[in-house]
This record gives sequence, structure tokens and C-alpha cells, in this order.
Amino acid sequence: MKRTTLLILLFTAFSLLAQNKFKTNSAIVNFEASVPFFEEVKAVNKLGIIILEPESSTLICTVVIKDFRFKMDLMQEHFNDNYIESHRYPKAVFKGKIEKFDLKQINETAQEYEVKGKLNIHGKTKLVTVKAIINRTPEGIHFSSNFPISVSDFDIEIPYVVANKISKTVQTDLTGIMK
Repeated sequence: MKRTTLLILLFTAFSLLAQNKFKTNSAIVNFEASVPFFEEVKAVNKLGIIILEPESSTLICTVVIKDFRFKMDLMQEHFNDNYIESHRYPKAVFKGKIEKFDLKQINETAQEYEVKGKLNIHGKTKLVTVKAIINRTPEGIHFSSNFPISVSDFDIEIPYVVANKISKTVQTDLTGIMK
């Protein structure tokens, strides 16, 4: 009896200790920099990483730039080679704190939080504040956020020839379920 009780306590303790982080390697990041009357400038990356450390309310998001997929191969090539220079700056990283976050209060009802942190793109880091929706699903913790990124904040140069065809503010969506 004592042995069984001890085993149950050990398994419970290990499961609680193992739950100090929630993570996904399949977060979806969409961005759009389209301008009316011109070619759609849109891409998706389905290999984003989101890590949530509930104890410290820390949120880390990482995407490999070359994993963004465009409808047109040429657009993807220009994005990687000319604009974002993914050979020099292979990742975009956000690390921040979720304000007033408490894992015990996360349930099926979606709640809005403010996330403050540093966004690093194209070798430049900027302090940003974004809104996020967080809730619990049967699969895990669902996270989603929608925020604008100004290309000038990250020294991303758009050639004069196409400057009117690409928005100077990129609308970005991030969503994922962490387990």
C-alpha cells in the first residue's frame, strides 16, 4: 500500500514539474503587405515556435524567415534575398511578458492580454506591445495575436521601383496551440 501511494505521488510530482512550459512547433504566422490594385503580397509560415513559461509569464516566439511561403516563387526569392536578407538574419524572435497572466485563470473563455517585449527582425530590436487572445482548448493552450509591423522600424528597405506596390506596414497574425 505504501509503495503504491509513493508511486502515485512520484508520478503526480513529475507531471507537475514537467508542466513548467507549454510549447508548439507548428504555430502559424501569416503576414500581408498588400496595397489595393496591386499584386497580393502575402505569406504564411506553419513552422513557428511558441513557448509559454507560466511561472514567469514569459512568451517566446521564433520563426525561421526562409519558412515563409508565398504564392509566387519569385516573390519569395525577392523577400528572402533583397528585403529581409534571410541569409544574414535567419530568424525573427519575440520575447516578452504577458501582463497580469495567471495560468489558473485560463479556461475555455477567450481572454485578452497585453504582451510587452522585444521584437527582433532583420537584425533590429524594438520594444512592442501587442494584444493576445488566450484560452484553454482540449488540445492545450490556444494563443492568437494580430499586430502591425512597420518595415522602417526594422530598416527593411523596399526598392523605389516597387515601393508603391508594398505596404509600409505589415499586418501580422500569429496563432498556435501549445501543449
